[in-house]
Amino acid sequence: MNIVFLGCTKFSKDILISLLEKNINISALFTIPEEFDISYSDRKVKNYNYVDFSEISREYDIPLFYVNSSENKISNYKKVIEDIQPDVILVMGWYYMVPKTIRDIAKYGTWGIHASLLPKYAGGAPLVWAMINGEEKTGVTLFKLEDGVDDGDIIAQSEVKIEFNDTIKEVYDKVTTVSKEILYNSLLNIDTIDFIKQDKSKIEVFPQRSPNDGEIDFNKTGLEIYNFIRAQSPPYPGAFFKTIDGKKIIIEKARIEDV
Repeated sequence: MNIVFLGCTKFSKDILISLLEKNINISALFTIPEEFDISYSDRKVKNYNYVDFSEISREYDIPLFYVNSSENKISNYKKVIEDIQPDVILVMGWYYMVPKTIRDIAKYGTWGIHASLLPKYAGGAPLVWAMINGEEKTGVTLFKLEDGVDDGDIIAQSEVKIEFNDTIKEVYDKVTTVSKEILYNSLLNIDTIDFIKQDKSKIEVFPQRSPNDGEIDFNKTGLEIYNFIRAQSPPYPGAFFKTIDGKKIIIEKARIEDV
C-alpha cells in the first residue's frame, strides 16, 4: 500500500508514528511551517501544536515536502504525488484545503480525521468548541474529503466521553487514541469500506479560533467560565482577562465552588 501523508501537528505525529510502528508504508510526507499564511488572516498564523517532521523523515527515509501559502500550494506537487500512485492520501492535522485535482489521485480517495461526531462541530477547533459549549461527549470521524468543510462520506466514527474535570489535553489524548484505532482498522479493511453519505443539511460549521478569542466574559455563569478555561488550557494559549494596567492574566486551570 502506498500512502501520502499530510500533517503538521502533534496529532499528526502521533498518528504517523502509530502507522509506521505497524509497518504501514508511508511514501511521502507533506507539512506546513510553524508560522504560515492562510486566507482568513492578513498576517502569519502560528500553529501552537506544531511538530517538525524532518527528524521522522530522516529516520524512516521518507521524502518530506513543505506547503505554505499560494506560492507553494499542495497542487504544485501534483506530479510528485501522481508518480507515487497512492492508494490513499491521509490528511491528519492540516490547515489548507486539498483540491479535487490532488484528492482524486489516490485510488481510495483522500481521507481526514475530524475530532467530532460529524455532522456536528464541523470546521475549526471542534474540541475547543465542544468543551466551551459544555458537551459531555465528542468523538472522532474518519471521512473522505470533498469540496465542502468536513462534509465528505463517513468511513468510521467512534464516541469519546468528556469528563467534567477533563482539560483540553486530556480530551485531545483520548481522541488521538481512538483515531489511531479507527484509522488502522479502516486501512486494514480498505477493500470493504462502506462509505456513508453525510446529510449536508445537518452540518454545523464552527469558525477557527485565535488567541484573542480566549478573553473571558465575566457576564457568563460560573460553569460557562469554567468550561471556557479548561477548553483553552495548555497546549493552547489559554483563557485570559486584562487588568487596568494593561496586563494579560492567563488562567490555565480553575475549579468551581459554592459561595
